[in-house]
Amino acid sequence: MSIVENRKASHDYFIEDRYEAGLVLEGWEVKAIRAGHVQLKESYVIVRDGELWIIGMHVSPLPTASTHIHPMNTRSRKLLLKAEEISKLIGKVEQRGYTLVPLNLHYRNGRVKLDFGLGRGKKLHDKRDTERNKDWAREKERLMKHDTRRRDD
Repeated sequence: MSIVENRKASHDYFIEDRYEAGLVLEGWEVKAIRAGHVQLKESYVIVRDGELWIIGMHVSPLPTASTHIHPMNTRSRKLLLKAEEISKLIGKVEQRGYTLVPLNLHYRNGRVKLDFGLGRGKKLHDKRDTERNKDWAREKERLMKHDTRRRDD
């Protein structure tokens, strides 16, 4: 069950591999995420000291948050992955120039998980080609639908 998606990721990057990771969250963050008070739009994943961190994920605290906690909306949150996966990702990011892009936040077995992708940045002409292909696919579907209606008449 998806909580929030980063729609801009597929527009800006070619996503080659997808990975799923757990997040280290505080209690108020889990409650806010369950309420849908989260944005992935300007977030990104980095490698620091052999660990993966998501930076820029905005979690707005609920107004009913505890008074003794001072929430930070965009703090860095650690991602939980197996050591082999992390080392493989580090090699790809550092050597081949890939970027780790957050794609989707969802539930799996009652826990909040993050899907992120190994992506390469798109150039402007790549974005235009992708948009053109999407428009053509949409138009093709419209024509096919219209064509089948005519044959029935």
